[in-house]
Amino acid sequence: MGTLVYGSDRFTIEIDDRTLAHLQLAVVAKLRRRESFALTWRDEDGSGQGRTVLWIHEAIPLRFEYAGSRMASVNKAWVDELLATASTTVGMRLTPEPGPDPAVADAS
Repeated sequence: MGTLVYGSDRFTIEIDDRTLAHLQLAVVAKLRRRESFALTWRDEDGSGQGRTVLWIHEAIPLRFEYAGSRMASVNKAWVDELLATASTTVGMRLTPEPGPDPAVADAS
C-alpha cells in the first residue's frame, strides 16, 4: 500500500501502489496545465465517513509514496478515465481499473 500525503498538515490516505501510480499520472497532468480540481473517493466501510473530497491545487504540497520500488505498467484507459472525471462538478474520482477494451481484444 502506498500513501498520498497532502497539505502542510500532512493529511494521508493509503492507496494501493497500482492505483496510486495511475492517480499520480492524472494529477500531475492536471497540475502541469495549472488546472485545480477536486479529488473525491469513497471511504472504506467502518470508518464512519461516506466520502472525502480534497481540493488539489499546485500551491499545496503533494507527495506520492510507494511501498514497492517498481513502477506499475500503465493502463492508459484508466488514466484517461481519471482525467475525464476531473472535469466534472464532482471532481476526479478514484474509479476501479477498467478491464481490457473488447474492441482491442477482438482485433488481436
